Amino acid sequence: METHTNNKTFKTINPATGKELSSYEYISNKEIEEIVKNAHHSFLDWRLQSHEYRGKIVKAIGEELQNRKEDLANLMTDEMGKLLKQSHQEVDTCTAICNYCATEAPIILKNEERKLEDGGNGIITYAPIGIIYGIQPWNYPAYQVIRYAITNLMAGNSVLLKHASNVTGTAKMLESIFKDAGLPDGLFTVLIIDHDQSNTLIENKLVRGVTLTGSPGAGKIIAEKAGAELKKTVMELGSNDAYLILEDADIENAVKQSVMGRIYNNGETCIAAKRFIAVNTIYDAFKTAFVKAMSDLKLGNPKNDTSELGPMARQDLREKLHEQVTKSVTQGAKILCGGKIPDTDGYFYPATVLEHVEPGQPAYDDELFGPVASLIKAKDEEDAMRIANDSRFGLGGGIFSKDEKRAVRLAQNHFDTGMVFINSFGLANPNMPFGGVKDSGYGREHGGFGMKEFVNIKSIVISKSL
Repeated sequence: METHTNNKTFKTINPATGKELSSYEYISNKEIEEIVKNAHHSFLDWRLQSHEYRGKIVKAIGEELQNRKEDLANLMTDEMGKLLKQSHQEVDTCTAICNYCATEAPIILKNEERKLEDGGNGIITYAPIGIIYGIQPWNYPAYQVIRYAITNLMAGNSVLLKHASNVTGTAKMLESIFKDAGLPDGLFTVLIIDHDQSNTLIENKLVRGVTLTGSPGAGKIIAEKAGAELKKTVMELGSNDAYLILEDADIENAVKQSVMGRIYNNGETCIAAKRFIAVNTIYDAFKTAFVKAMSDLKLGNPKNDTSELGPMARQDLREKLHEQVTKSVTQGAKILCGGKIPDTDGYFYPATVLEHVEPGQPAYDDELFGPVASLIKAKDEEDAMRIANDSRFGLGGGIFSKDEKRAVRLAQNHFDTGMVFINSFGLANPNMPFGGVKDSGYGREHGGFGMKEFVNIKSIVISKSL
């Protein structure tokens, strides 16, 4: 977490120990102005470079991420508490994104030609628009940045980053990685700024687009501010994803995937499995195995190979999660395992399963951003689907069934989310779109779709000569 020592500086804290890591100072408004001007100046040249030229640099960024993998992974774990092995996996995902975008951009952003009714020709181009400002969270300190930065760099835009303050060290290391890989100055810059400075930046005429990954509350605020300036936004917000365990599910696989889907990244993932809806016929069997597996998880130092669950990223986040659990229990939920804050250093919280989860409880209605699972019994498949969609969120979800065709039909025709995972839990794939609906936001990243979010889809019409 961050602790403010005065109005200009803050400290980062290791969540596994509660001890200070580093301190940082906010930059001045004058420095922000200079950075924005430099970013715009760099864009004016970058926008004219070929996709192949940009791609060589982006691939070099992916290579440099691997060169600095150990340092970056250790820093991410120190700053936000994820298991070290998962920090390594995150870096690998970032490199995969770089390689995918570098390879596919020339195809995805290629000019399109169309014949016109008068016999003339039309050309559609995907022209970069300028500075794209990203406000990113702490839970995937490298991935969240790479996800929007690389797609926009490949599209020809320049990028500014306001990262979560508790992962400022990761932000600065990424900036140095981009530079060492040969990215020209000004195209990717980290801004250590506060909320007021961020709001002013959104109003800057040279900033052409804003993308946020965060809570629905933050999304509403940022989208309103950007909308007031008539600026395009992409919002990737929270969720309480439902996973359906149908009567023909492979229980062993469903339990294995459900546990990992709930506790991966210490449960602090927007697209994590959060509500587990099992139909009546297999509810008891799933419940018994799921609770045992969650109970057996080893909570400990995220850098130890034997640890399966690390600390939460900040003390206030743990307090909020525990309040949600406590309130749900007072409203009728039952704790099947976990639910107690351990008497240890750091911000640890045990893997927890709640039963008798019903509407009105935080465990049913809200996002529990930590290792707490909500277990819900459904009468049948239709009832399970109803419960899954009974949410203001719509990011992801899952279905466990041996009948894949049936699961696909349910996913395609009934699941009101941006993503559905069948017989697995949700992780990002560079070649598949990522994003949600309802309070989970709008816009898409990955799969080539992110490259077209912040471009000018320009129509060039060549009429037939008279």
